Amino acid sequence: MKNLVLLLTIVLLSTTACKKDHSADKQETATAESIDSITAIAKEAWIYGYPIFYNYKAIYSSAINKEAKEYSGFNKFKSVAASATPADTLIITINNDTPYSMAPINVSDEPVILEVPKIENDRYYVMQFVDLYTFNFEYVGSRATGNNAGKYLIAGPDWKGETPKGIDKVLHSETNLIYLVGRTQLHDPADVSNLKKIQAQYKLISLHEYSKQPAPPVKKYNLPLPVWKESDYASLQFISALNSLLQYANEDSSEKELRKRFAKIGIVPGKPFDSSKYPPETIKAIEKGIAEAKQELESKIDNVKDAGSLFGTRAELKNNFLNRAIAAAAGIYGNTKDEAVYTGSNVDKNNQPLSGNNNYVLKFTKDQLPEAKYFWSITMYNLPKRFLVPNPINRYSIGNKTKGLKYESNGDLIFYLQKDSPGKDKESNWLPTPKDEKFMFVMRIYGPQPEVINNIWKMPLPEIVK
Repeated sequence: MKNLVLLLTIVLLSTTACKKDHSADKQETATAESIDSITAIAKEAWIYGYPIFYNYKAIYSSAINKEAKEYSGFNKFKSVAASATPADTLIITINNDTPYSMAPINVSDEPVILEVPKIENDRYYVMQFVDLYTFNFEYVGSRATGNNAGKYLIAGPDWKGETPKGIDKVLHSETNLIYLVGRTQLHDPADVSNLKKIQAQYKLISLHEYSKQPAPPVKKYNLPLPVWKESDYASLQFISALNSLLQYANEDSSEKELRKRFAKIGIVPGKPFDSSKYPPETIKAIEKGIAEAKQELESKIDNVKDAGSLFGTRAELKNNFLNRAIAAAAGIYGNTKDEAVYTGSNVDKNNQPLSGNNNYVLKFTKDQLPEAKYFWSITMYNLPKRFLVPNPINRYSIGNKTKGLKYESNGDLIFYLQKDSPGKDKESNWLPTPKDEKFMFVMRIYGPQPEVINNIWKMPLPEIVK
C-alpha cells in the first residue's frame, strides 16, 4: 500500500512538473514573439519616419537654425541666383539646371499665399509643394499652371475658412509643415541678372496680411521642434524626433492601424519618449529593428530601376513607405514623373561600377535622344556622398541646352565621362568625373513626353574607352 501511495505521488509530481514546464515553454515562446514583434514595429517605424526626419533637416536649416547659410525663417524664400557647386551639400544629388528658391512653410496658425510673376514663355519654372511626409501634393509652374502671374493659397489639414478674392487655386496639404522647392531655369551665366529679377518676385504672404485682418492665435504644441542631429536617427532618439514632428501631421485614415502599432514602442505625437520606462529586452529589440531597417534601406538605394515611381502624392505612392524612404535617401525632393523624369546609372554597359580611374563614352544615337518639352541634362555625382564633383572647368552637368555642344554629322551625340580632358576638340562634350572615386550620374528630363514617362524610352549606358 505504501509503495502504491509512493508511486501515485511520484506520478502526480511528474505530471505537475511536466505541466509547469510546458507552461514555462509557452511563456518563453510568447516573450520571444513579443520581442520579434517589437523589432518588426521598430523597423517599420524607422523606415516610415526616415523621409520625415530628412525633410526636417532642410526645414530646420532654413527656418530654425539661424547659423545656417540656408536660413530664411518660416514662410520666406531663400533664392540662389547661380547654379549649384560642390560647396552645396545640404541636399544630396542636388539639381544643377534650375537654381533654387526654397521656402520652409508653417501653416499651423493660418494659410499662406504664394505669389508668382508672369515669366517669359521660353523659361521653365516650377514650384513643387512637398508635405512633411515628402509627398509632392501640388504643383505650380510652366507645366501645371502656365507662365502667367498667379496667387495660390496654401492651407493645412484643419483650415476651413473662406477663400479670399484674387486666389487662383487653393492647395491643400495634409501636414502643417511644408517645404516649397522652387526651380527657375538659368539659360547661361549672362542670364543671372534676369533670374534675380524673377526670383525677387516670388513672395509668400500670410492670410491675415493678405486680407488685412488681425493675426490669428498661435497654435500650441506639446513638444517643441527638435534640434536636428544626424546621429539622432541612428538611435532611440528617432522616436523623440518623430513624436515632435508628427504633431504637425494629421493622421490619415489609411494609417490608423499603423499608428496603433507604433504606439506600442512609444511613438505617439506630442508625447515625450522616456526609454527608462521600458525593460532592457524591449530597448534591445527596438535597436535591432533600427539596425535591420538601416541595412534594408542601404541595400536598396543603389539599385533603383524606376526613380519616377518613387515620387508623387500619397495616392500615387500607395503608402509604400519603403519606396518613400528610398526616394529620400537617393535624392530627396525629386519631382513627380509628369514634371520631370530621372534616370541615370552607377554602372557601365558591362554592369561594372563607374570609377574615376576609367575613361568612358556615353553615346546617344539620333533616335535615342529623349523627347522633352523643356530640356534635359546629365549631372555628375561622387559616391557614396552624392555631391557634385570638383573639376578644372567647373562643369557639373551637361545637356541639350549646353552652349557649344557638338553633335556628330549623323545626328548622334557623344559625351566623354572622364577625369582628364579628352582633348580641346572634345571638351564641349566633356563631363568631368571625380578622381580615384566611384561615381554616378543622373539624367533629368524636364517636360518628359509619353515614351519617357511610360518607360518605353531607354537610356544607353557608358562604355570604357582605352
